[in-house]
Amino acid sequence: MGRSIAIVTGSSSGFGLLTVLELAKAGFQVAATMRDIQKAVPLIEHAKKLNIETSIIIHELDVTREESVKELRLLIEKMGRVDVLVNNAGYAAGGFAEEISIKSYQNQFETNVFGVIRVTQAVLPFMRKQGSGKIITISSISGKIAFPGLSPYVASKHAIEGWSECLRLEMKPFGVDVVLLEPGSFKTNIWSTGKQVTDSQPDSPYYPFMRKIEKYLEAGADRYGDPQDVSLIISKIAAMNKPGLRFPIGKGVKLSIFLRNLLPWRLWEKIVWKKLT
Repeated sequence: MGRSIAIVTGSSSGFGLLTVLELAKAGFQVAATMRDIQKAVPLIEHAKKLNIETSIIIHELDVTREESVKELRLLIEKMGRVDVLVNNAGYAAGGFAEEISIKSYQNQFETNVFGVIRVTQAVLPFMRKQGSGKIITISSISGKIAFPGLSPYVASKHAIEGWSECLRLEMKPFGVDVVLLEPGSFKTNIWSTGKQVTDSQPDSPYYPFMRKIEKYLEAGADRYGDPQDVSLIISKIAAMNKPGLRFPIGKGVKLSIFLRNLLPWRLWEKIVWKKLT
């Protein structure tokens, strides 16, 4: 048998870029996919420094376009198999629900939910026939815990959590493992260039609340985790035999999820409000 094959979406930066490098170092042939292949330069430069550039294939992929995903299927057919899929492509949309357009919600779900489904459906026939494979989807602590001002992003991650539970049960008879990675806040561009916020105007009743949320997020930026930790755990999951469904990662993430599940909603609500006032 040849080398194991991995596909990573959203590979031009952040978790995706680092994951491609880690999987290539671990011996995988990696298809590093991204919407704009002109943005592959940093990835290629890092790969050359590590002497793993021959283990990486740059492939253009827009997860929101069916035709683009069809091209991915052709690539998989050419490679002959696929052993690991890392669903990483995504962005964070925010704002207050009353002020966010339906189009903004649709765009968020088109990438974060339907994009994941499209790409996963492309690899499932290959993994099912092989009787093996791992689908690792980057969810978020936001898939378990809601936060004001981020309803499009939070809703998309809640949706992908439920969908992945169904998929895991469906694929169990075929030897395909479905895994959710649930990071907290890490130093990636999802909260900078990867963020799309519907800003409240100064005359909006939500404007003061939005400023408090932004100050809270900015104050915690220095404590954000190292994204390399996420790529390392993805590489470990890729090599695991029978990995579990959920892998929460990041400072305070496991405790936060535990408390959210344990505490009555009224008490949890008071804790969230206290942080923002």
